[in-house]
Amino acid sequence: MQDLQEIFDKMQELKKEQKELGRAYKNELAADPNYENVVEEVKQVKIKKEQIETETKNSLGRDWDRFEEVKREIAALQEMASDVAFNTLVEGKSIELKDKYNNEYAPVYKVSFKKIQ
Repeated sequence: MQDLQEIFDKMQELKKEQKELGRAYKNELAADPNYENVVEEVKQVKIKKEQIETETKNSLGRDWDRFEEVKREIAALQEMASDVAFNTLVEGKSIELKDKYNNEYAPVYKVSFKKIQ
């Protein structure tokens, strides 16, 4: 197994290369005369889409408000479930979840790194 530092260094190299390739890609797009026209058309379509969505949300009234409330409640419960699951794992206990159809669910772990200032 590779050392964590070696893996991290390789990721940094690849991120740098990806950034350079991304710049080259954007330069090529900027050189294409049709690209700017298409970008402008997309902006206009997005504006029209947002107008339609706003009109639809307004017509739904309380149902849309309830939709947003439910969305916030789900996010809060997901965060709570994550905290409880993490604490359960720290205590050395296993986690078993099943839905109403008896499908089993297992936790998914993710570790990411943040630059320290």
